[in-house]
Amino acid sequence: MDEPRDTSKSTVKTYVPAYQKAEWKHHADELEMSQSEFVRTMVQAGRRGFEPADASAEESNSEDVPPRGDGLETQVLELLSDETYSWEELLEAVTNDVESRLDDTLEELQARNRVRYSGRHGGYTVVGGESDGE
Repeated sequence: MDEPRDTSKSTVKTYVPAYQKAEWKHHADELEMSQSEFVRTMVQAGRRGFEPADASAEESNSEDVPPRGDGLETQVLELLSDETYSWEELLEAVTNDVESRLDDTLEELQARNRVRYSGRHGGYTVVGGESDGE
């Protein structure tokens, strides 16, 4: 039998550029989430891409503290109000939304000359950032 998880809260600190914090705050506000909920949700979503291929469903679906009152909850409820979805179908529906938002965000940032695609570096880079010099 698995040992019970410690669900008490603890603090995690990170330092990001001011512009990034402002963007995260704006996005969290749009999703009606606190900054803590937003960061926790984005980290958990990002970690799903790093799960080993043979991870059990319990491991890949677990979250210590599920987000509450966020945009994802609203999106899932809206999807399910019209029809029944399997886990895979729901995952695809919400992932497509993230991909679309990422694409829109990258286009907007490129239009504002905040980021650019660097073939030399094999990906996107901040304009004027440390890795920007080609």
